[in-house]
Amino acid sequence: MSYKVFQWASGTVGRHAARAVLERSNLELVGLHGVSPAKLGKDAGEVLGTSPLGVQVTGDVQAIVDSAADVVIHAPLASLVYGDNPDEDVDNICALLAAGKNVITVVGYMYPKVYGDELVGRLETACEQGNSSFHSTGLNPGWMGDLIPLTMSALARSIDRIHVLEISNFQGYPSPEIMFDAMGFGSTPEAFERSGARRAHWLNGLFRESIQMVADGIALELDDIQVETRIELAGTDLETAAGVVKQGTVAGQHWEWAGVRGGDKRVIHETVWRMHESVAPDWPVGKHSVTLEGSPRMHLEFEPDYVADGLLATAMHAVNAIPDVCEAEPGIKTFLDLPWIVGRGAAI
Repeated sequence: MSYKVFQWASGTVGRHAARAVLERSNLELVGLHGVSPAKLGKDAGEVLGTSPLGVQVTGDVQAIVDSAADVVIHAPLASLVYGDNPDEDVDNICALLAAGKNVITVVGYMYPKVYGDELVGRLETACEQGNSSFHSTGLNPGWMGDLIPLTMSALARSIDRIHVLEISNFQGYPSPEIMFDAMGFGSTPEAFERSGARRAHWLNGLFRESIQMVADGIALELDDIQVETRIELAGTDLETAAGVVKQGTVAGQHWEWAGVRGGDKRVIHETVWRMHESVAPDWPVGKHSVTLEGSPRMHLEFEPDYVADGLLATAMHAVNAIPDVCEAEPGIKTFLDLPWIVGRGAAI
């Protein structure tokens, strides 16, 4: 069976997704959404770096609603962090669902129950109105910190604790826009707290979703999900590929999200970000890992570059979900509701 796809947003993730759609014999690209005025009205092939496709880039949401698309891959910058309207993503997703478009997003809402009955009700009502399905995906959350431990749990007799550890050194990452603007490195502590409130709210939501989905997946009832955040300041000016991190500004971030049961941390996601290898030597070092303490104990380690292109991987997790989402019954479809998503059609 073939599926008509409208790609919402043509940034890096969106372009990766749209190009992959063009490669798949069971997928057809019927539209490309753009935000930049410089892209609007152009042939999608020009934006994607392919031959002309006869598909014009549009910034009109109604054009997506009116299209013949079976599914929309929704990949803008998250409105919870960027722009003037934090609710824009949910508003647009619900409009698409109510219009009969299945939606796969990468901005969050992977496990909507974390946000309460109101959001769940909005999404379910929109799905019911449009006879459509909603799914959210990603790399982490969306794979390493949730699908990997859930897959490992199939080998467990008993599980005492699940610990996901992500350790990243951005010393060689050359994007000042991401490192300094998006992630807040190089800011004074006061500026970091002030400018990072929306970013922290978004991150806390994403990883609470991941923790809750893992807990529900193994039938572990949580009492609470606790969040801890620490920062480390540069002791001296630090030379990095993105630029200089000045002495006294944020050079390290340590986040922990923990699902708690009976006072014990049972599902933990710990993230360590450094702008230089010398930062916070007392924080965890080494490789990304997923550990299941129990019987039997299980431990997996991942090289720092275990995915050569995380944005491409994010896009492909969405593209590879298309058949399962389109064929699902209407409603919110988390990873706990769908079949095992695999790279069907990737061996070309």
